[in-house]
Amino acid sequence: MTLLQSADWSEPIPTYYGPGRLSETGTLCKSVGMSRPLIVTDRGSPDLPFMADLSQSLSSAGLSYAFFSDISPNPRDDEIAAGRAQFRAGDHDGIIGIGGGSGMDGAKAVCMSALNDVPVLDFNYHNPPPVFASTNPFPPLVTIPTTAGTGAETESTAMITDTARMMKWCLAHPDLKVAATVLDPEITVGLPKNLTAWTGFDALVHAVEAYCVPSFYPLCDGAALEALRLISSYLERAVTAPDDIEARGGMLVGSYLAGISFLKGLGLVHAISHMVGAEYDTHHGLTNAVVLPSVLQFNAPAIADKVIPMAQAMSITNGDFNSFYSDICNALDRLEIPKTLTDIGVPPNCAQGIADKATEDSAFGTNPRAATREELETLVDHALTVGR
Repeated sequence: MTLLQSADWSEPIPTYYGPGRLSETGTLCKSVGMSRPLIVTDRGSPDLPFMADLSQSLSSAGLSYAFFSDISPNPRDDEIAAGRAQFRAGDHDGIIGIGGGSGMDGAKAVCMSALNDVPVLDFNYHNPPPVFASTNPFPPLVTIPTTAGTGAETESTAMITDTARMMKWCLAHPDLKVAATVLDPEITVGLPKNLTAWTGFDALVHAVEAYCVPSFYPLCDGAALEALRLISSYLERAVTAPDDIEARGGMLVGSYLAGISFLKGLGLVHAISHMVGAEYDTHHGLTNAVVLPSVLQFNAPAIADKVIPMAQAMSITNGDFNSFYSDICNALDRLEIPKTLTDIGVPPNCAQGIADKATEDSAFGTNPRAATREELETLVDHALTVGR
């Protein structure tokens, strides 16, 4: 099967897919100019088996390295400052971001700030990008996803929590590019069933929201539909048969494509979940999955023409909204995703505050149906108390 074989892709960034390809990381890092990389990951990853395999690959290539793992599930600006300090103190010359979305976002934000004194939040996507005198203001960056969820491996943007305001911001700079990514489905085999489900639905939300953004971007639309085909085919199989490398590979590629698709933009699921995560430190993929049904119902009048291609990609027989919505909800039920935000520990009285913050999120303006501040609060309240 194709998903059990290795393949190299040049677009959108150099990509190395295939079971066992983590072993090539050392040679790859050397080829992009690293000799002393800093490995940035989340707090839950340093003792996992793939880290020993990564260390072996780097050592075999003659590279020295160190770990920085003080990254929360929702990375914070103070953690990024600590990572930058370690990068400088260790005289590192490259960054390897390995983990789920939090580990890779943390790595990308450390990379943004590693060689300059610009406060990391000044890289806010809404602001003019900082200008540097250097022609090479960022160290080389290699990403390695360990979940099939965020699709964070191809883009240099990072979602970081502003600890002063308890809001998440999208940080970016046009000159920061990921040098390469390694997609090894074997790494994801040890992911627990609940995290496989949560991160997998995160990828599905990316594809659905990106495809529904009302702008003309055929590359992203094609990636979104192929992502939906792969995710709908392999997610439940990966959850029920965790050692199935083909299913893990299908999910990893589906997540990768869904991550590419949201170059087009996202929508209210992310506008809400970013702020819920910043305020209450919920798991991003789980939050997206819980919020999706409420947003789909709100968006229904604006996405009728989008539902038919999505339903076809997901092998849903009827292409009407009700069938599409029911299929999504049934999948959430089978994967034991909680029904409401209060079920995952979010206070029931926070709709006003979350709505206020969500209007400032970059995904708010690309939702297919415009929402007023009052409509958004009602929508958040629905996700808190009713869900699906």
